[in-house]
Amino acid sequence: MADFLLYMSLFIIWFMLFYHMFLMQGGYLHHRRHRELKAAWEKDPGELPSFSILIPAHNEDMVIADTLKAMAALQYPKDRLEVIVVNDNSSDATGEIVEGFAARYSFIHAVHTRPPEGGKGKSGALNQGLKRASGDVIAVYDADNTPEPDAVWYLALGLNKDPDAGAVVGKFRVQNGGRNLLTRLINMETLTFQWLAQAGRWFWFRMATIPGTNFAIRREILDELGGWDEKALSEDTELSFRVYNLGWHIRFFPAAVTWEQEPETLNVWWKQRMRWARGNEYVIGKYLLGLHRLKHRKITLDLFYFLFTYLLFFTGILLSHAIFVTNLFVDLDLTIGMVSYVLLVTGFLLFLVEVLLALSLERGQLTLKNAGTAVLMYFTYSQLWLALVVHATFLEAKRMLTKQEVTWYKTQRFQTSGRETVKKEKRAKSS
Repeated sequence: MADFLLYMSLFIIWFMLFYHMFLMQGGYLHHRRHRELKAAWEKDPGELPSFSILIPAHNEDMVIADTLKAMAALQYPKDRLEVIVVNDNSSDATGEIVEGFAARYSFIHAVHTRPPEGGKGKSGALNQGLKRASGDVIAVYDADNTPEPDAVWYLALGLNKDPDAGAVVGKFRVQNGGRNLLTRLINMETLTFQWLAQAGRWFWFRMATIPGTNFAIRREILDELGGWDEKALSEDTELSFRVYNLGWHIRFFPAAVTWEQEPETLNVWWKQRMRWARGNEYVIGKYLLGLHRLKHRKITLDLFYFLFTYLLFFTGILLSHAIFVTNLFVDLDLTIGMVSYVLLVTGFLLFLVEVLLALSLERGQLTLKNAGTAVLMYFTYSQLWLALVVHATFLEAKRMLTKQEVTWYKTQRFQTSGRETVKKEKRAKSS
Protein backbone atom coordinates (compact mmCIF):
# COMPACT_ATOMS: atom_id res chain seq x y z
CA MET A 1 0.00 0.00 0.00
CA ALA A 2 2.85 2.41 0.86
CA ASP A 3 4.45 1.68 -2.52
CA PHE A 4 1.22 2.45 -4.35
CA LEU A 5 0.70 5.73 -2.47
CA LEU A 6 4.30 6.79 -3.06
CA TYR A 7 4.15 6.04 -6.79
CA MET A 8 0.84 7.89 -7.07
CA SER A 9 2.17 10.93 -5.21
CA LEU A 10 5.35 11.02 -7.30
CA PHE A 11 3.31 10.78 -10.51
CA ILE A 12 1.16 13.76 -9.48
CA ILE A 13 4.18 15.81 -8.38
CA TRP A 14 6.17 15.14 -11.55
CA PHE A 15 3.17 15.74 -13.77
CA MET A 16 2.88 19.23 -12.31
CA LEU A 17 6.65 19.79 -12.41
CA PHE A 18 6.77 18.99 -16.13
CA TYR A 19 3.75 21.23 -16.72
CA HIS A 20 5.45 24.07 -14.83
CA MET A 21 8.62 23.58 -16.89
CA PHE A 22 6.46 23.82 -20.03
CA LEU A 23 4.84 27.02 -18.74
CA MET A 24 8.18 28.53 -17.76
CA GLN A 25 9.49 27.98 -21.27
CA GLY A 26 6.41 29.80 -22.58
CA GLY A 27 6.93 32.61 -20.11
CA TYR A 28 10.53 33.06 -21.25
CA LEU A 29 9.50 33.10 -24.92
CA HIS A 30 6.71 35.59 -24.19
CA HIS A 31 9.20 37.86 -22.44
CA ARG A 32 11.44 37.81 -25.52
CA ARG A 33 8.63 38.54 -27.98
CA HIS A 34 6.72 41.02 -25.86
CA ARG A 35 9.04 43.98 -26.48
CA GLU A 36 8.70 43.72 -30.26
CA LEU A 37 4.91 43.52 -30.05
CA LYS A 38 4.79 46.43 -27.61
CA ALA A 39 6.95 48.62 -29.87
CA ALA A 40 4.81 47.82 -32.91
CA TRP A 41 1.55 48.62 -31.09
CA GLU A 42 2.89 51.88 -29.68
CA LYS A 43 3.31 53.28 -33.20
CA ASP A 44 -0.46 53.26 -33.81
CA PRO A 45 -2.38 52.98 -30.52
CA GLY A 46 -5.76 53.90 -32.04
CA GLU A 47 -8.51 55.90 -30.35
CA LEU A 48 -8.34 55.55 -26.59
CA PRO A 49 -11.55 54.35 -24.92
CA SER A 50 -13.16 56.03 -21.94
CA PHE A 51 -11.86 54.48 -18.71
CA SER A 52 -13.50 54.08 -15.31
CA ILE A 53 -11.04 53.01 -12.61
CA LEU A 54 -12.66 51.39 -9.57
CA ILE A 55 -10.76 51.41 -6.26
CA PRO A 56 -12.49 49.53 -3.42
CA ALA A 57 -11.31 50.96 -0.11
CA HIS A 58 -12.18 49.80 3.42
CA ASN A 59 -10.14 51.47 6.17
CA GLU A 60 -7.28 52.39 3.84
CA ASP A 61 -6.20 55.76 5.28
CA MET A 62 -2.64 54.46 5.61
CA VAL A 63 -2.16 53.98 1.85
CA ILE A 64 -5.00 55.63 -0.10
CA ALA A 65 -3.28 59.02 -0.47
CA ASP A 66 -0.29 57.49 -2.28
CA THR A 67 -2.65 55.55 -4.53
CA LEU A 68 -4.60 58.67 -5.49
CA LYS A 69 -1.39 60.61 -6.12
CA ALA A 70 -0.48 57.87 -8.60
CA MET A 71 -3.94 58.15 -10.19
CA ALA A 72 -3.50 61.90 -10.59
CA ALA A 73 -0.16 61.27 -12.33
CA LEU A 74 -1.58 58.83 -14.89
CA GLN A 75 -0.65 59.71 -18.46
CA TYR A 76 -4.14 59.24 -19.87
CA PRO A 77 -6.49 61.89 -21.30
CA LYS A 78 -8.34 63.19 -18.27
CA ASP A 79 -11.47 63.88 -20.32
CA ARG A 80 -11.66 60.13 -20.95
CA LEU A 81 -10.81 59.05 -17.41
CA GLU A 82 -12.71 58.79 -14.15
CA VAL A 83 -11.43 57.35 -10.89
CA ILE A 84 -14.15 56.06 -8.56
CA VAL A 85 -13.07 55.29 -5.01
CA VAL A 86 -15.64 53.21 -3.17
CA ASN A 87 -15.18 54.11 0.49
CA ASP A 88 -16.76 50.90 1.72
CA ASN A 89 -18.06 51.35 5.27
CA SER A 90 -14.73 52.69 6.55
CA SER A 91 -14.36 53.75 10.16
CA ASP A 92 -11.06 55.62 9.70
CA ALA A 93 -10.11 58.72 7.71
CA THR A 94 -10.36 57.07 4.26
CA GLY A 95 -13.48 59.03 3.32
CA GLU A 96 -11.99 62.41 4.26
CA ILE A 97 -8.79 61.73 2.31
CA VAL A 98 -10.72 60.68 -0.79
CA GLU A 99 -13.00 63.71 -0.57
CA GLY A 100 -9.91 65.92 -0.38
CA PHE A 101 -8.58 64.49 -3.64
CA ALA A 102 -12.02 64.69 -5.25
CA ALA A 103 -12.13 68.40 -4.46
CA ARG A 104 -8.76 68.91 -6.20
CA TYR A 105 -9.25 66.66 -9.23
CA SER A 106 -12.47 66.68 -11.23
CA PHE A 107 -11.96 63.12 -12.52
CA ILE A 108 -11.68 61.60 -9.02
CA HIS A 109 -15.01 60.74 -7.38
CA ALA A 110 -15.90 59.36 -3.97
CA VAL A 111 -18.67 56.84 -3.36
CA HIS A 112 -19.48 56.21 0.30
CA THR A 113 -21.31 53.01 1.23
CA ARG A 114 -22.93 51.85 4.43
CA PRO A 115 -24.82 48.65 5.28
CA PRO A 116 -26.88 47.00 3.95
CA GLU A 117 -25.26 47.82 0.55
CA GLY A 118 -21.80 48.44 1.98
CA GLY A 119 -19.43 46.38 4.10
CA LYS A 120 -19.89 43.15 2.13
CA GLY A 121 -16.31 42.87 0.90
CA LYS A 122 -14.43 43.70 -2.25
CA SER A 123 -16.93 42.24 -4.74
CA GLY A 124 -19.78 44.20 -3.19
CA ALA A 125 -17.77 47.41 -3.28
CA LEU A 126 -16.86 46.85 -6.93
CA ASN A 127 -20.51 46.30 -7.83
CA GLN A 128 -21.42 49.56 -6.11
CA GLY A 129 -18.72 51.36 -8.08
CA LEU A 130 -19.82 49.72 -11.33
CA LYS A 131 -23.30 51.23 -10.92
CA ARG A 132 -21.77 54.71 -10.99
CA ALA A 133 -19.15 54.10 -13.69
CA SER A 134 -19.65 55.60 -17.15
CA GLY A 135 -16.57 54.34 -19.03
CA ASP A 136 -16.49 51.87 -21.91
CA VAL A 137 -13.71 50.07 -20.07
CA ILE A 138 -13.57 49.24 -16.35
CA ALA A 139 -10.18 49.00 -14.63
CA VAL A 140 -9.58 47.88 -11.05
CA TYR A 141 -6.79 48.82 -8.66
CA ASP A 142 -6.45 47.90 -5.01
CA ALA A 143 -6.18 50.74 -2.52
CA ASP A 144 -2.48 50.01 -1.84
CA ASN A 145 -1.48 50.21 -5.53
CA THR A 146 0.64 52.88 -7.19
CA PRO A 147 0.51 52.19 -10.94
CA GLU A 148 3.22 53.60 -13.13
CA PRO A 149 2.08 56.66 -15.15
CA ASP A 150 1.65 54.71 -18.39
CA ALA A 151 -0.03 51.63 -16.87
CA VAL A 152 -3.62 52.48 -17.84
CA TRP A 153 -2.51 53.60 -21.30
CA TYR A 154 -0.95 50.17 -21.87
CA LEU A 155 -4.09 48.42 -20.64
CA ALA A 156 -6.08 50.45 -23.17
CA LEU A 157 -3.52 49.63 -25.87
CA GLY A 158 -3.91 45.91 -25.20
CA LEU A 159 -7.69 46.08 -25.60
CA ASN A 160 -7.46 48.27 -28.71
CA LYS A 161 -5.05 45.96 -30.50
CA ASP A 162 -6.66 42.69 -29.44
CA PRO A 163 -10.39 42.78 -30.22
CA ASP A 164 -10.79 39.19 -28.99
CA ALA A 165 -9.48 40.08 -25.52
CA GLY A 166 -12.29 40.55 -23.04
CA ALA A 167 -9.77 41.73 -20.46
CA VAL A 168 -6.12 42.73 -20.30
CA VAL A 169 -4.05 42.15 -17.19
CA GLY A 170 -0.78 43.88 -16.38
CA LYS A 171 2.15 43.06 -14.16
CA PHE A 172 2.41 43.86 -10.48
CA ARG A 173 5.61 44.38 -8.54
CA VAL A 174 6.20 44.28 -4.80
CA GLN A 175 6.63 47.76 -3.36
CA ASN A 176 8.09 46.64 -0.02
CA GLY A 177 10.04 43.63 -1.29
CA GLY A 178 13.17 44.55 0.66
CA ARG A 179 11.52 45.11 4.03
CA ASN A 180 12.23 41.67 5.52
CA LEU A 181 12.67 37.99 4.66
CA LEU A 182 8.95 37.42 4.22
CA THR A 183 8.53 40.22 1.70
CA ARG A 184 11.58 38.98 -0.23
CA LEU A 185 9.98 35.55 -0.44
CA ILE A 186 6.67 37.07 -1.57
CA ASN A 187 8.52 39.10 -4.20
CA MET A 188 10.02 35.93 -5.67
CA GLU A 189 6.67 34.17 -5.48
CA THR A 190 4.86 36.94 -7.39
CA LEU A 191 7.51 37.16 -10.12
CA THR A 192 7.50 33.38 -10.59
CA PHE A 193 3.69 33.31 -10.74
CA GLN A 194 3.52 36.05 -13.34
CA TRP A 195 6.23 34.77 -15.66
CA LEU A 196 5.29 31.11 -15.20
CA ALA A 197 1.52 30.92 -14.73
CA GLN A 198 0.44 34.16 -16.42
CA ALA A 199 2.95 34.62 -19.26
CA GLY A 200 3.36 30.87 -19.81
CA ARG A 201 -0.35 30.13 -20.09
CA TRP A 202 -0.84 33.16 -22.32
CA PHE A 203 1.96 32.09 -24.68
CA TRP A 204 0.79 28.50 -25.06
CA PHE A 205 -2.98 28.69 -24.58
CA ARG A 206 -4.01 32.38 -24.89
CA MET A 207 -5.18 32.24 -21.28
CA ALA A 208 -4.40 34.22 -18.14
CA THR A 209 -6.15 34.80 -14.83
CA ILE A 210 -7.57 38.18 -13.92
CA PRO A 211 -5.70 39.34 -10.80
CA GLY A 212 -7.22 41.42 -8.04
CA THR A 213 -5.60 44.59 -9.38
CA ASN A 214 -4.11 46.24 -12.48
CA PHE A 215 -6.51 44.88 -15.07
CA ALA A 216 -9.04 46.32 -17.50
CA ILE A 217 -12.21 44.65 -18.75
CA ARG A 218 -14.74 45.72 -21.37
CA ARG A 219 -17.83 47.24 -19.76
CA GLU A 220 -20.17 45.25 -22.00
CA ILE A 221 -18.82 42.01 -20.51
CA LEU A 222 -19.45 43.07 -16.93
CA ASP A 223 -22.96 44.20 -17.85
CA GLU A 224 -23.67 40.85 -19.47
CA LEU A 225 -22.27 38.93 -16.49
CA GLY A 226 -24.05 41.07 -13.90
CA GLY A 227 -20.85 42.29 -12.22
CA TRP A 228 -18.85 40.44 -9.59
CA ASP A 229 -19.90 37.35 -7.61
CA GLU A 230 -20.31 38.62 -4.04
CA LYS A 231 -20.05 35.09 -2.61
CA ALA A 232 -16.54 34.61 -4.01
CA LEU A 233 -13.55 35.35 -1.79
CA SER A 234 -11.35 35.20 -4.92
CA GLU A 235 -13.56 37.39 -7.07
CA ASP A 236 -10.80 37.76 -9.67
CA THR A 237 -10.43 34.03 -10.41
CA GLU A 238 -14.20 33.57 -10.47
CA LEU A 239 -14.63 36.43 -12.92
CA SER A 240 -11.94 34.93 -15.18
CA PHE A 241 -13.92 31.73 -15.63
CA ARG A 242 -17.08 33.59 -16.59
CA VAL A 243 -15.18 35.73 -19.12
CA TYR A 244 -13.77 32.55 -20.69
CA ASN A 245 -17.24 31.03 -20.80
CA LEU A 246 -18.47 33.92 -22.93
CA GLY A 247 -15.84 33.08 -25.54
CA TRP A 248 -13.34 35.88 -24.80
CA HIS A 249 -9.70 35.44 -23.91
CA ILE A 250 -7.71 37.29 -21.25
CA ARG A 251 -4.40 38.81 -22.39
CA PHE A 252 -1.32 39.15 -20.20
CA PHE A 253 0.39 42.44 -21.14
CA PRO A 254 3.33 43.09 -18.77
CA ALA A 255 3.99 46.61 -20.11
CA ALA A 256 1.28 47.81 -17.71
CA VAL A 257 3.00 47.84 -14.32
CA THR A 258 1.73 48.63 -10.84
CA TRP A 259 3.45 48.48 -7.47
CA GLU A 260 1.63 46.99 -4.49
CA GLN A 261 2.25 46.46 -0.82
CA GLU A 262 2.56 42.91 0.48
CA PRO A 263 2.12 41.52 4.02
CA GLU A 264 5.07 42.19 6.30
CA THR A 265 4.10 39.78 9.07
CA LEU A 266 3.35 36.08 8.95
CA ASN A 267 -0.04 36.53 10.60
CA VAL A 268 -1.25 38.96 7.90
CA TRP A 269 0.20 36.76 5.16
CA TRP A 270 -1.58 33.69 6.53
CA LYS A 271 -4.98 35.41 6.64
CA GLN A 272 -4.60 36.88 3.15
CA ARG A 273 -3.42 33.64 1.55
CA MET A 274 -6.11 31.69 3.43
CA ARG A 275 -8.70 33.89 1.73
CA TRP A 276 -7.06 33.27 -1.63
CA ALA A 277 -6.91 29.49 -1.16
CA ARG A 278 -10.47 29.21 0.10
CA GLY A 279 -11.66 31.51 -2.67
CA ASN A 280 -9.97 29.43 -5.36
CA GLU A 281 -11.38 26.22 -3.88
CA TYR A 282 -14.83 27.82 -4.00
CA VAL A 283 -14.31 28.51 -7.71
CA ILE A 284 -13.12 24.92 -8.31
CA GLY A 285 -16.22 23.53 -6.62
CA LYS A 286 -18.59 25.95 -8.35
CA TYR A 287 -17.39 25.20 -11.88
CA LEU A 288 -16.46 21.54 -11.43
CA LEU A 289 -20.01 20.72 -10.37
CA GLY A 290 -21.35 22.72 -13.32
CA LEU A 291 -18.80 21.44 -15.84
CA HIS A 292 -21.48 20.07 -18.16
CA ARG A 293 -23.06 23.52 -18.45
CA LEU A 294 -19.90 25.31 -19.59
CA LYS A 295 -20.21 26.61 -23.15
CA HIS A 296 -16.50 26.82 -23.97
CA ARG A 297 -14.61 23.67 -23.09
CA LYS A 298 -11.25 25.46 -23.28
CA ILE A 299 -11.77 26.72 -19.74
CA THR A 300 -11.65 23.15 -18.45
CA LEU A 301 -7.88 23.41 -18.95
CA ASP A 302 -7.71 26.21 -16.41
CA LEU A 303 -10.22 24.52 -14.13
CA PHE A 304 -8.11 21.38 -13.94
CA TYR A 305 -4.96 23.46 -13.48
CA PHE A 306 -6.49 24.96 -10.33
CA LEU A 307 -7.80 21.53 -9.30
CA PHE A 308 -4.34 19.99 -9.62
CA THR A 309 -2.63 22.92 -7.91
CA TYR A 310 -4.89 23.29 -4.89
CA LEU A 311 -5.97 19.68 -4.35
CA LEU A 312 -4.07 16.97 -6.21
CA PHE A 313 -0.59 18.55 -6.28
CA PHE A 314 -0.66 19.44 -2.60
CA THR A 315 -2.11 16.02 -1.79
CA GLY A 316 0.76 14.38 -3.65
CA ILE A 317 3.34 16.43 -1.77
CA LEU A 318 1.65 15.69 1.56
CA LEU A 319 1.62 11.96 0.83
CA SER A 320 5.28 11.87 -0.22
CA HIS A 321 6.31 13.84 2.88
CA ALA A 322 4.31 11.55 5.16
CA ILE A 323 5.76 8.39 3.63
CA PHE A 324 9.31 9.80 3.72
CA VAL A 325 9.07 10.74 7.42
CA THR A 326 7.33 7.50 8.39
CA ASN A 327 9.97 5.43 6.61
CA LEU A 328 12.68 7.05 8.74
CA PHE A 329 11.19 5.37 11.83
CA VAL A 330 9.30 2.38 10.42
CA ASP A 331 10.52 0.20 7.56
CA LEU A 332 7.73 0.40 4.98
CA ASP A 333 9.57 -2.01 2.68
CA LEU A 334 9.49 0.42 -0.22
CA THR A 335 10.62 -1.05 -3.53
CA ILE A 336 11.45 2.32 -5.12
CA GLY A 337 14.41 2.77 -2.75
CA MET A 338 17.03 5.38 -3.64
CA VAL A 339 15.16 6.40 -6.79
CA SER A 340 12.68 8.31 -4.64
CA TYR A 341 15.49 10.37 -3.13
CA VAL A 342 16.92 11.12 -6.58
CA LEU A 343 13.48 12.28 -7.71
CA LEU A 344 13.08 14.49 -4.65
CA VAL A 345 16.47 16.14 -5.20
CA THR A 346 15.78 16.60 -8.92
CA GLY A 347 12.40 18.13 -8.10
CA PHE A 348 14.07 20.62 -5.79
CA LEU A 349 16.59 21.57 -8.50
CA LEU A 350 13.79 22.10 -11.03
CA PHE A 351 11.98 24.33 -8.54
CA LEU A 352 15.16 26.34 -8.08
CA VAL A 353 15.70 26.71 -11.85
CA GLU A 354 12.13 27.95 -12.35
CA VAL A 355 12.45 30.61 -9.65
CA LEU A 356 15.87 31.79 -10.83
CA LEU A 357 14.70 31.96 -14.44
CA ALA A 358 11.74 34.11 -13.39
CA LEU A 359 14.08 36.40 -11.43
CA SER A 360 16.36 36.72 -14.46
CA LEU A 361 13.51 38.27 -16.44
CA GLU A 362 13.38 41.28 -14.10
CA ARG A 363 16.34 43.66 -13.96
CA GLY A 364 18.24 43.56 -10.69
CA GLN A 365 16.43 40.51 -9.28
CA LEU A 366 18.86 37.70 -10.12
CA THR A 367 21.33 38.27 -7.30
CA LEU A 368 23.35 35.96 -5.09
CA LYS A 369 21.22 36.99 -2.12
CA ASN A 370 18.00 36.13 -3.95
CA ALA A 371 19.47 32.83 -5.13
CA GLY A 372 20.17 31.88 -1.52
CA THR A 373 16.71 33.00 -0.52
CA ALA A 374 15.24 30.80 -3.28
CA VAL A 375 16.90 27.75 -1.69
CA LEU A 376 15.43 28.73 1.67
CA MET A 377 12.07 29.32 -0.03
CA TYR A 378 11.73 25.65 -0.97
CA PHE A 379 12.24 24.39 2.58
CA THR A 380 10.20 27.07 4.40
CA TYR A 381 7.81 29.22 2.37
CA SER A 382 6.68 26.45 0.02
CA GLN A 383 6.13 24.04 2.91
CA LEU A 384 4.10 26.73 4.70
CA TRP A 385 1.84 26.88 1.65
CA LEU A 386 1.25 23.14 2.07
CA ALA A 387 -0.01 23.61 5.62
CA LEU A 388 -2.12 26.57 4.55
CA VAL A 389 -3.88 24.71 1.72
CA VAL A 390 -4.63 21.76 4.00
CA HIS A 391 -6.21 24.10 6.54
CA ALA A 392 -8.07 26.04 3.84
CA THR A 393 -9.48 22.81 2.39
CA PHE A 394 -10.74 21.77 5.83
CA LEU A 395 -12.39 25.16 6.42
CA GLU A 396 -13.98 25.26 2.96
CA ALA A 397 -15.34 21.73 3.32
CA LYS A 398 -16.74 22.66 6.73
CA ARG A 399 -18.35 25.79 5.29
CA MET A 400 -20.04 23.82 2.51
CA LEU A 401 -21.33 21.13 4.87
CA THR A 402 -22.67 23.60 7.44
CA LYS A 403 -23.73 26.17 4.79
CA GLN A 404 -21.86 28.97 6.52
CA GLU A 405 -21.62 32.39 4.91
CA VAL A 406 -18.17 33.47 3.80
CA THR A 407 -16.45 36.25 5.73
CA TRP A 408 -14.23 38.70 3.89
CA TYR A 409 -10.81 39.39 5.41
CA LYS A 410 -9.42 42.80 4.56
CA THR A 411 -5.61 42.69 4.32
CA GLN A 412 -3.87 44.82 6.93
CA ARG A 413 -1.72 47.62 5.51
CA PHE A 414 1.65 48.90 6.68
CA GLN A 415 3.02 52.41 6.67
CA THR A 416 5.18 53.04 3.61
CA SER A 417 8.39 54.91 4.36
CA GLY A 418 9.76 57.61 2.10
CA ARG A 419 12.94 55.60 1.73
CA GLU A 420 11.05 52.70 0.11
CA THR A 421 9.17 55.04 -2.18
CA VAL A 422 12.45 56.51 -3.46
CA LYS A 423 13.85 53.00 -4.01
CA LYS A 424 10.75 51.99 -5.95
CA GLU A 425 11.02 55.04 -8.20
CA LYS A 426 14.68 54.34 -8.92
CA ARG A 427 13.90 50.71 -9.81
CA ALA A 428 11.11 51.80 -12.14
CA LYS A 429 13.39 54.25 -13.97
CA SER A 430 16.22 51.73 -14.32
CA SER A 431 13.93 49.10 -15.82
